[in-house]
Amino acid sequence: MSGRRQSPCPALIQVTGRLARVSDTPRPEPDAGVDPDAAEQPGATGQEWWQDPSLPWQRKPTRAEIACFTWLGVAAAYGVVISILRPGLLGSAPLVLASLGSWSGVVLTGALAQGGDPWWPLVWVLATVGFLKFDWIYWWAGKLWGRSLIEIWSGKSERARRWNARAERFARKYETLALIVNFLPIPLPRAVILAVLGEAGTTLKKFLTVSVISSFITTGGYLAIGYWIGQPAVAVMDTYGRYLWYVSLAILVVVVWQSWRASASRTKAEAG
Repeated sequence: MSGRRQSPCPALIQVTGRLARVSDTPRPEPDAGVDPDAAEQPGATGQEWWQDPSLPWQRKPTRAEIACFTWLGVAAAYGVVISILRPGLLGSAPLVLASLGSWSGVVLTGALAQGGDPWWPLVWVLATVGFLKFDWIYWWAGKLWGRSLIEIWSGKSERARRWNARAERFARKYETLALIVNFLPIPLPRAVILAVLGEAGTTLKKFLTVSVISSFITTGGYLAIGYWIGQPAVAVMDTYGRYLWYVSLAILVVVVWQSWRASASRTKAEAG
C-alpha cells in the first residue's frame, strides 16, 4: 500500500532548490577600483534576483509573496522527507504516518482497530488535518500569482502542460467537486487545482469548510476499508515491516543522486 502523495505537484520539489539559489547568491567581492555599493545597484549585474524566470513574479516581491514562496519551499521539502520516511514509518509507526496524512497509514490503522487498537478515533481527527495541512498554501499561491505560477509548474513539458490545463478547466467548472476529489487516492495535480481555486476567487472560508468535511469523510472511509481488511493487512506489515526501512534508505540514495545530477547539469549549463 503506497501512501498518499505528500508533495501534490512534483514540480514543487524544485521550489526548495530555487529558494536555496536565491539565498545562496554570492555578494560581489570588492575589487580594486570597484565600488562595492555600486555592484548592489539595480542593473549593475544586468538582472535582479527576483527577475529569475523560474520565480512567479517579474517585479520586486512583497513580503506576502516571499512568505508564501517560503511556505511552498517548506511543503516541497516536507514532501521529499516524508517520501523517504514513509516505507519505514508504515512498518514501524503506522499511527504516526496516518496522523501526518497518509491514506495507506490510515488503512492500516483501521486494520489495527479491528484487532482492538484504541487510538483510531484520535488518528481520525489528526489525519483529517494531516491530509490538508498544506492546501491553504497552494490556494494562497494561486491567489497571489494565478496563471504565471501554473506556467512555471508546467515548465517545458508538453505533457505537464496538457495535464495541468485539464486540471485547470475541471477546477474552474466544478469548484466544490474539485475540492472533494482532491482527497481521493487518484493521480491529480492537486497543487494546480488548489491554485486555480485561489485565483478563481474561491473564498478561504468555503475552501477550508469543504476541505475539512471532505477530508473527515474520506479519512473515515479509509479507516473502514482497513477495518474490513483486518488482520491480513496487519500480518503483511508484521512480515515485511522490518525490511521497509531498507526501502527508505534506497529512496534516500535515489533522491540524493537525482539532486546531485540536477545540480551538476545546472552548473554545466551555467558554465556553458
